[in-house]
Amino acid sequence: MRIFIFFLALFISQLAIGQVLFDKNKYDFGDLEVYDNRFVDFILTNKNNKKEYLLRLTKPLDVAYIESGQAMEKDSSITIRFQINAKKKGYFSYEVEIYTSDKDLPTKIKLTGNIKEVPQDNLSTLTACPSFSALPSGKKFNEFQLTILTIDKESRVPISKSLVVMLQNGRQILALTTDKSGKIKEQSTFGFSYFYATHDGYFPAEIGEYINFQRNYVLLELERDARIELANTQTLNNTPLTDEVEKITDTIIDLEIELQKEQKTESIIEIPIALSQLDKNNFSESYFKPVNVVFVLDISSSMKQNEKLELMKFALIQLVNMLRAEDNISIVTYSSEAKVLISKTSGADKEKINTEVSALKAAGLTAGGEGIKLGFKQARKSFIENGVNQVIVITDGAFNRYSQEYEKTVKKYSKKGIHLSVVGIQNKEADQQKMQAAAELGGGRYIPIFKLADAQSNLKEEIRFISFKK
Repeated sequence: MRIFIFFLALFISQLAIGQVLFDKNKYDFGDLEVYDNRFVDFILTNKNNKKEYLLRLTKPLDVAYIESGQAMEKDSSITIRFQINAKKKGYFSYEVEIYTSDKDLPTKIKLTGNIKEVPQDNLSTLTACPSFSALPSGKKFNEFQLTILTIDKESRVPISKSLVVMLQNGRQILALTTDKSGKIKEQSTFGFSYFYATHDGYFPAEIGEYINFQRNYVLLELERDARIELANTQTLNNTPLTDEVEKITDTIIDLEIELQKEQKTESIIEIPIALSQLDKNNFSESYFKPVNVVFVLDISSSMKQNEKLELMKFALIQLVNMLRAEDNISIVTYSSEAKVLISKTSGADKEKINTEVSALKAAGLTAGGEGIKLGFKQARKSFIENGVNQVIVITDGAFNRYSQEYEKTVKKYSKKGIHLSVVGIQNKEADQQKMQAAAELGGGRYIPIFKLADAQSNLKEEIRFISFKK
């Protein structure tokens, strides 16, 4: 009798578990601004030997959905896309019940997040769930006129002929000089943008801002550099000038030159004399070993703050542009969960890598420990004999979730020749100490990035340092 009851309970439990597997059972959108995507995809895969079906689902009114299909052949999948239509600010938590033919009970999924801002013009624009042609990287926003003003921080007087560079998603969008009123007026698009302004006799100013139709004015305050004496005592509105904005012809080179003039936040690295004597752009096989690098990227909600995500994207793109065909790059991302964004890819495939980096968005919690484990597994898969094998974590803080477990992994792989370095994006002092300790544990270094000049150089310098043929 007991045996019968046992097998009956086992049979009932199998019915409850079923053979249609969900890629996840919850999703945290994190902090949602008005410009953020509010949809997420759930993938259902049939692992049964017969065809299964999506039967129905129950959901709150504030959740819209579409599905790619209802029938699932063996080992095939369908996708359900959910759109959040919360109309009020604040935290939300929605539960959806999904019924499939393989079991009697529904699979429950949870959608959570925090609405920081809602559209003011037309709330109805959020009611329809985006079609599957809409990519998670975001929609193409309509253009609007953006005004950028540079002024002297102390006197509040506009500064003409200031060089202003604007970045979006880690890529340069424009490079212009201000007119005689210190302004630039240019067509732009919605989104988080990073602005960098410089002028002779001043310290550079840089700021990250979200811009749209309402937030279409950016102010950059430049502070005088007392160490530099201007060649003459001309007024801030240099003459002769016109109202026209001057476009920089060789924009990328100009930005590189300007950033090289700045004093960077130095990492604690003793550069070999032979390496310091090489040109900073030299990454030839004559001097540098092949590199197998796996980046473990923090894309949790905290990376939305200030300009952290933009600095990370810019730093990665600068490095990718330096890599060679013999170098391997992989990217693992982590927020509430860790996943492989890019598996082993040649450094020659720059556009593919940079496109993925540019499309990164931040949301969710911080599963740093899981990300590190997955990163080392990827590094092992693409291990290069007689080369450099490195995992580099890029984060703005400590590894919060399951972080106590990563130390064993770091020690284990360090003995196998795969080391760990940590890039800190605007880390607080307490977090810097933790990141330095983690890097030392992995036989690597801690690399700070606080501003655009750091993002331009520090990550590239780390790769050149670890791969230099002593």
